[in-house]
Amino acid sequence: MKSYLQKLGRALMLPVAVLPAAALLMGIGYAIDPSGWGAESPIASFFIKAGSSILDNIAILFAIGVALGLSKDKDGASAMSGLVSYLVVKTLLSPASVAMLQGIPVEEVNLAFSKIENAFIGILAGAVAAALYNRFSKTQLPTAFAFFSGKRLVPILSAVSMLIISVILLFVWPAIFSGLVSFGEAISKLGAVGAGIYGFFNRLLIPTGLHHALNAVFWFDIAGINDINNFWSNNGVKGVTGMYQAGFFPVMMFGLPAAALAMYHTAKTKRKKQVASLMLAAGVAAFITGVTEPIEFAFMFAAPALYVVHAALTGLSLFIAASFHWTAGFGFSGGFIDFFLSSRLPLANNPYMLMVQGLVFAVIYYTLFRFLITKFNFKTPGREDDELVNESLDQVAVTTDNKFAVMASEIYKGLGGDNNVTSVDNCVTRLRVEVKDMDAVDQQKIKATGVPGINIVGKTSIQVIVGTQVQFVADEIEKIRE
Repeated sequence: MKSYLQKLGRALMLPVAVLPAAALLMGIGYAIDPSGWGAESPIASFFIKAGSSILDNIAILFAIGVALGLSKDKDGASAMSGLVSYLVVKTLLSPASVAMLQGIPVEEVNLAFSKIENAFIGILAGAVAAALYNRFSKTQLPTAFAFFSGKRLVPILSAVSMLIISVILLFVWPAIFSGLVSFGEAISKLGAVGAGIYGFFNRLLIPTGLHHALNAVFWFDIAGINDINNFWSNNGVKGVTGMYQAGFFPVMMFGLPAAALAMYHTAKTKRKKQVASLMLAAGVAAFITGVTEPIEFAFMFAAPALYVVHAALTGLSLFIAASFHWTAGFGFSGGFIDFFLSSRLPLANNPYMLMVQGLVFAVIYYTLFRFLITKFNFKTPGREDDELVNESLDQVAVTTDNKFAVMASEIYKGLGGDNNVTSVDNCVTRLRVEVKDMDAVDQQKIKATGVPGINIVGKTSIQVIVGTQVQFVADEIEKIRE
């Protein structure tokens, strides 16, 4: 399990690397038009829509990225399967589909299904697709169905698998979601302690996407708290309204960027440059816009225990801010832009003390993260085992002793090998090969492998007709050429 979580963490690096750019784009747009969110400024709308096109589709990015990253040979077919998996569950469990399945009006569909497009579903879809790809991408079907063999089979199996998972989620997802709403309503009565508990579970639930259920209780008008709207509309109690927002600023603006610095300092020397580029962009995004996913997803699966520490520190931050009645609010997230704008509102109470608290939390985060990473050898970015980093290369290098490997080897020799072959591709039934010298091609040697025929289509272009299982031969030739 530990090894799998490390692999999952590495797989997430590809989609996570895109998020800081999206966060900065939205931050620029929000700074230009903080009240209208683009309604009053075409330029702001341009930046906001550009950023939201990525952030609003984070589940899709994760589905594709995880499927690609966890597949044994990083083939595009695995990414396609991840997308198919996600689209199936996302469509089947959309409010409109659930209403039709349950025979009820859309307005009566459980609120949980309006939050089905989340990171957890994306990661789940990607993981399922990768597992199916690794297991069935080499499967050979009977001749009548040979066209659907191998990599073409995986998206089909992914769709079927997600049908089953969707049925399970149809019953499980609303129960979990509703349970969290009830839990949030209960802890909302505990004052500063409740704010701390909320902060802890808010971060802890990020990987599952269920933090939206908890947020709805405190930030919006589900249980009568409506913290965000009341703060910005000056409808509340100074020093109290905003208590479910204020404690996030020290963590998002200072704590997590400091954690990113600790991860950079503890990375292996040969990987520091790569880690630096990721953590710098993620840290800047967290500080300015309050988008912390690029940092959090960088270590939540690679070092789950470290993520629990982060959740606990977030809870502590909300508890401290609520206890001292330091308040500020956000419309987007707990970054500098929102802090600057909200600090001038009537219900903001000693907001600059949150910056002092943030500096203290930066020291705590950096010290704790650096100590724990080195003490327990957590595999944060840049500290992965060398064998894990090179695992995919090792897997690709492995050849299989089967008829396609033998056939591919003989065909490649007949084509003239590395000295003569410049490119190899395939269509449904044929290998399409470019060679330097057609005279160097041994057609008899190729025909001796049992292929149906050979077609010379140009001075340097030759087609080897293999049949509907040509993909397997092409795969083996690619292994030889690497």
